[in-house]
Amino acid sequence: MDDPSLIARLDAWLDARADELVDTIVRLVRIPSVVGHEAKAQAFMRDRYLAAGLDVDVFEADREALRQHPAFVDSGVSFAGRPNVVATWVGAGGGRSLILNGHTDVVSPEPRSAWAIDPFAGQVALPGAPSAMPGPPIRGRRGRLYGRGAQDMKSGLIASLFAVRALKEIGVRLKGDLILESVIEEEAGGGGGTLACFMRGYQADGFIATEPHWRDVAIAHPGILYFRVVVEGRSAHAGRAHQGINAAVEMAPIISALGEWDRERADSLHHELFERLDPTARRSCHLNVGVVRAGDWPSTVPGRAEVEVRMSFVPGETEASVKRAIAERIHAVAQRSAWLREHPPRIEFFGWHTDPWLQDEHHPFVQAFAQCLRDARPDPDVDEPPILAGITAGLDTRFAGLFGVPALAWGPNGAGLHGANEYVELDSVIAVTRTLAIFAMRWCGVATAPVG
Repeated sequence: MDDPSLIARLDAWLDARADELVDTIVRLVRIPSVVGHEAKAQAFMRDRYLAAGLDVDVFEADREALRQHPAFVDSGVSFAGRPNVVATWVGAGGGRSLILNGHTDVVSPEPRSAWAIDPFAGQVALPGAPSAMPGPPIRGRRGRLYGRGAQDMKSGLIASLFAVRALKEIGVRLKGDLILESVIEEEAGGGGGTLACFMRGYQADGFIATEPHWRDVAIAHPGILYFRVVVEGRSAHAGRAHQGINAAVEMAPIISALGEWDRERADSLHHELFERLDPTARRSCHLNVGVVRAGDWPSTVPGRAEVEVRMSFVPGETEASVKRAIAERIHAVAQRSAWLREHPPRIEFFGWHTDPWLQDEHHPFVQAFAQCLRDARPDPDVDEPPILAGITAGLDTRFAGLFGVPALAWGPNGAGLHGANEYVELDSVIAVTRTLAIFAMRWCGVATAPVG
């Protein structure tokens, strides 16, 4: 049972520091930190952790050591000058430990022309105030913060920091250690970030990524593979196109076949966890042709074409089995073309690669957090607490499972992540901060607390 007087102190602290919390997120959002350029954002987090009186470890990942781990995803970007920052609040002893994890890297805001503001302006729109910002009507007291990374996931990162600050400053001492991780390159697979932290020895009895999953507590994600298909043709002047082999034309049936395969898989492959959030969608996996390249001049027959694909797959499939299926599908299409039979398409795997991640929803850690949400999440606009569900994107939580650490993801509400006009609902950030503080007390245990 939570101590009512302690919760009252926590709420009073949060109310008094709400403006500071919002200002801290704004300042972090205003630091552009697209993958590969996280240095300034990580320095910002280092300074905030030090100011909070935490033990801070700043380290650059060791690529050669990471290559030895089968889960390593190589972003291809140097780790030099891009450290991870880990802060530890050492407990009094006798309690369970907890990691609160987040990343400062963000995806590109392009095309900027689609944004109503500068993506790195960190602009707050208040309820009732004139605003040209898009989105549904603003509810709640504190409004909405717009900017790249506002929802994904700088707000969750700062919520974790303020949860720890709140407990420290109201006089709580936890029994177990609480570890805050600010990592790099989650958007590029997390190899140099969260995996590097685990390999450095940062482990705990539970792991929460404060990713923006407001309606759901994420406990699973599908397997993910990136692959590239390359078709070589023969260049020629467009006026003598019959003398060339148009690689774009040869690629077209492959793209069409991939789209057909996506629909086939969507109809036949299902996993209940991935369809809890939206049962009507009946979608557990996707195959997305994300990049198409061919040619560089209208008057030249393109001599090369390539596509890059992101493919997800369900439990029961493995990375190895999916790779075989990709090769078989591309080979079958190639047999229909006289040119491709003699010049087979190349398949190259790169970037993201992971088998599905599944966290047992009945694990005591997951159930304890779910109960905390039911008890502690003050959100009058939502009748039901978030549900335990799988998501169709990848998460760094998968690394925790490889080290025997139970994990989940949950964080602030908003919209537009990876798109234009991304925003976070600021009331939800306060709610997340409060919930994390309460859960830390429950999970880690309270050694000492203020009296009265």
